[in-house]
Order: sequence, then C-alpha cells, then structure tokens
Amino acid sequence: MKMRSLQNLSANTIQLVINQLFGAVIFYILSLGLDKPAFGQINLALAVLLSVFNILSFGIDQLAIKKVAQGDDVQHVVWLYLCHVLITGLIFYGLLALGYVVFKPSAAYSLILWIGVGKLLIFFSMPFKQVCSGMEKFRLLTRMSVVSNVVRAFALLALILLNALTINTIIITFIGGDALEFLFTLYLFYSHTGYPARIKFDKAGYQLLLRESMPQLGVVVITSALARFDWLFIGFMVSAVKLAEYSFAYKVFEISTLPLLAIAPLLIPRFTRYFKSDDPGAIDLKFLIRAELIIAAFTALILNLSWEPVVNALTHGKYGSVNVATVFILSLCMPLLYLNNFLWTIFFAKGRLKLILHAFIITLAVNVLANIILIPLLGNKGAAIAYLAACFAQTIFFLIKNRAGELKGVFITMLACTLCAIISGFFVRLIPVNDLLKIGLSVIIYIFLLFIGMQLKLNDRYELKRLFRH
Repeated sequence: MKMRSLQNLSANTIQLVINQLFGAVIFYILSLGLDKPAFGQINLALAVLLSVFNILSFGIDQLAIKKVAQGDDVQHVVWLYLCHVLITGLIFYGLLALGYVVFKPSAAYSLILWIGVGKLLIFFSMPFKQVCSGMEKFRLLTRMSVVSNVVRAFALLALILLNALTINTIIITFIGGDALEFLFTLYLFYSHTGYPARIKFDKAGYQLLLRESMPQLGVVVITSALARFDWLFIGFMVSAVKLAEYSFAYKVFEISTLPLLAIAPLLIPRFTRYFKSDDPGAIDLKFLIRAELIIAAFTALILNLSWEPVVNALTHGKYGSVNVATVFILSLCMPLLYLNNFLWTIFFAKGRLKLILHAFIITLAVNVLANIILIPLLGNKGAAIAYLAACFAQTIFFLIKNRAGELKGVFITMLACTLCAIISGFFVRLIPVNDLLKIGLSVIIYIFLLFIGMQLKLNDRYELKRLFRH
C-alpha cells in the first residue's frame, strides 16, 4: 500500500509538472509574441470556454471519481458520463455556431467559436480521464492528459522562431493539440482497460445521475464563476490590456499551486474509503493539513521573492513590476486554498453536498460584490483583494461547519505558517544581498520560525512515513 501511494503521488505529480511546464511555455510564448490587447483577448476567450465547460460538467466529473472509488461499475459510469458530455457539449456548440451565423461576430466571439472546437473535444475526453482517476490509474491518466500542452508548446515555439505566430496559427495549434489529446485518450483507455468501445444510453441511470449531481451543479456554477469572474469583469468592463496584465499574474499564481494540484486528486478516493470504513487511525488529518499549509506558505514566499527579477527578465519588463502588488495579494490566498480544498474534500467524501453548495454561494457573493466595488477603484489589485476576501469567507464557513475534532486548531496553524513566511520574506528584503542569496536565506529563516512556532517538529518524519503506509 505504501508503494502504491508513492506511485500514485509520483504519477500525478509528473502529469501536473509536465502540464504546468508546457502550459507555462505556451503562456510565455503568447505573452511575448503578442501585444497586450491580443493576449488579453485570447485569455478572455479561454476564460469564457473554461467557465462554460466547467458548468456543463454538472459536477459529474467529481461524482464519477467518487462512484468508481466506492466500487460502482466502471463501464456504466463511463457510459453515463459520456452520454452527458455528448448531449451538453453538442447543444452548447450548436448554439454558439448559430449565434455566429445569425449575428455579426466580434473578434472575441470568433476566438471563442474556433478555440471552442478544441475545448469541446477535451470536454468529450473527460469521462475517461475522471474514471481513471477514480480507479487510481494515475500513470494512464498522465499519458492521457499531457498530449495537448506538449504539442501546442512545441508548435508555438516553432511558430515564434519562424516569425509565423498569428491569431490564425494560434487557433490552428490549439485545435490540433486538443484533437490529438482526445484521440489519444480514447486509444489509451480502451487499449489498457479492456472495456468495449461502445456507448449504451441508460435513460433511467442518466436521470438518477443528474439528480445526484444537482447539489454539485450549484457548486460547479459558482466555482466556475468564481474562478474566472475577475477575468471576465476586467476583460469586458475595463480593457484587454489590463486583463493581459492580470491574467499573466493570475496564471503564474495558478502554476505555483502545483503541489495542491498534485495532492488534491489523491484525497478524494482516500477520504472516501477512510470515512466509509470509519477507521480513526487510517489518516492523521491534523498532520496532513499542517504539512499542506507549510508547503502553501513556503510556495507563496518563494513566489514573492522571485517574482520581480525573474518575470521582468523573462518578459522584458512587460509583466513584472506592474504586477508586484497583485501577486503579493494573490499569494496570501494560497494557504486558504489549501485549507479550503482539504475541508471541501472531507465534506464531499461524507456526501455533504448541500453544505458545500452553501459555502460556495457565500464565496461567490463575496467575490462578485467585492469585484464590482474594488476593480473600478483599484484595478487589478482590487480583483486580487476580492479573490482573497472570497477565499477567506469560504474558509470561515467551512471551519464553522467542521466537526472533525482534530482540525479545531487548524486556523491558528494556517495563520502561524503564513506569518512565518511573511516575516522571513520581510526580513531578507532588508539584507543587501543578491536575489538568489535572499531566497536561500529566506528558506532557512522560514524553517527556523516554523520550529520556533511548533509548526515543524523533529518527529514529523515518522508521521510522514506512516502516512504513506496507508
């Protein structure tokens, strides 16, 4: 079991590292090769499509993982989920194409339509990927999930070297990469699982699946709006230039949450089994969340210290200094995101979907209201503050509803880890040394402060070994 846990974490981490690395290459090439208005328009199109397809999933993606993890028939889950994505995806794209024909399309609408072809194919591939996640076949999932980003990164690199990077070549590259990933996913799933390649529509089963997903649908709608409401508001109400600046900062912030992205998919099947078996000794929740919060605060520390010198050098000054304050505010969200994901997973594993829905309603309300007020006043910094306020509101709600006794002091743990990171970062900025040495000193100071604050202990290594034995 220990070896399996390590293999799952390793495979999932490899997938995320590859996707984030090549995703960063794609993002960097576009930011460097396009002017800010064009870069902002592409990010606006991607934000719209990401939000729409997340909503169209109805939350069945997470429900599929849970069903497979608890022992439901895999083939039946695939059939039901595949029927859903085909129905909803084709209806959406049909309406999108109809709008293109009926109305005079803007440049932004055209981008959404054509890039949407590839995103539709990625949407069709989701049932196979989520089922693999539920079966904990993370090596297979890795091979399915990296094709698009790898192909697009190499293609865009060739285009910029040949001075052929245009909106049209970018659209072709995006569609081609997504289409290849869809085909490769189908091939891998059916060749490695042995299930027959056919669709069987089960009307009663599909209706039951929709009823089960209804509480989660509300969560998905809200999280989709929450994830990109600031992008959409800035893009439609402010300017493409400001969206280009904010989206660059936010994208790097997203990439910096790689450790969370690696851990999160492993928690759903593990917590599902844990709460189903009701074995109190299987997982030390307090140690696990403390470890996550230490990683979160450490990542925020490194992000802030390296941001200005690294990003200014990489973008020739386009996106570095202008985003220093925005990145600092966003980085304060990182410990909150780790804690929220941990508590969300516990509630989801216990089937408390209505509670999760209520949490995300509060989160969305805070985010939307704060964005409407703060973006006109503070611009991109206002959007970052709004996101911080929304994350904090969700944390408070989850902690109020938490019934796990071992997590009662977790808010203090989060504050302590965050404070250790802030103090170490502030202190090294006062020392007149080069940036690389500042980062090294900040790590030493951060670890020292964690020991002083009792957030890091010598016997933690034994708890870590015990964790991977389960």
